[in-house]
Amino acid sequence: MTDFTKLKLSIDGAIARIWLDQPDTRNAFDDTVIAELTQAFLEAGNATQVKAIVLGANGPAFCAGANLNWMRRMADYTRDENIADAGKLADMLRTIAECPKPTIARVQGDVYAGGMGLVAACDMAVSVDTAGYCLSEVKIGLIPATISPYVIRAMGARASQRYFLTAERFTAAEAHRIGFVHEVVAADALDAKVDELLKALTGASPAAVRACKTLLADVTGRAIDDALIAKTVDGIADIRASDEGREGVQAFLQKRKPAWLG
Repeated sequence: MTDFTKLKLSIDGAIARIWLDQPDTRNAFDDTVIAELTQAFLEAGNATQVKAIVLGANGPAFCAGANLNWMRRMADYTRDENIADAGKLADMLRTIAECPKPTIARVQGDVYAGGMGLVAACDMAVSVDTAGYCLSEVKIGLIPATISPYVIRAMGARASQRYFLTAERFTAAEAHRIGFVHEVVAADALDAKVDELLKALTGASPAAVRACKTLLADVTGRAIDDALIAKTVDGIADIRASDEGREGVQAFLQKRKPAWLG
């Protein structure tokens, strides 16, 4: 397992936990954090025993976006340097979004700018009720370009039209209302709610969960045409014929636990 300098990765049985670990800088990220997050999700995603991954953070904030020192360096970048730099951020977000294992954002504090991309790239998000959210880029003359595919997918175009343009801070309750987070709980109930989701995820067929992630990517936003229908027919036929598909159905019919539950 890689030794990380700005985050922590632990694997305990079927659960991997990745912790942003720079509370003094509100877990703001820079090029090192981006590289380490990419590597951590690759390692956790490729670990055979892992069935689910939790992305959390230490300290009062979940992620405040870009680190100020990194922003100072970026201010002098050429366009080509900016493209290379943004490309690494885009690769990191895509690595999270396309991780073969299900991912949960455990949001214990405020989420700003690029941090919104981290939450949106995860499959699901649980937030404390005191967390604030903000797409703050336009306040400093920027746009949330690299994170936009994930944020718009998470909260929809209509909500994005408001919050991209106004850079208003909004509450966890509003984040829940617009679909950006799935659950909002008191701080002392955060881990219990995450554990509830983990129990559901680890009880499911690992192969089916991977296939569902692919299904979501293939179907979302697509026109319901002959090609899409054929793809879904192929998908159910393939999973029915798979080892876990056969085992799961037989276990259900025989009223016993499937093999993946030991």
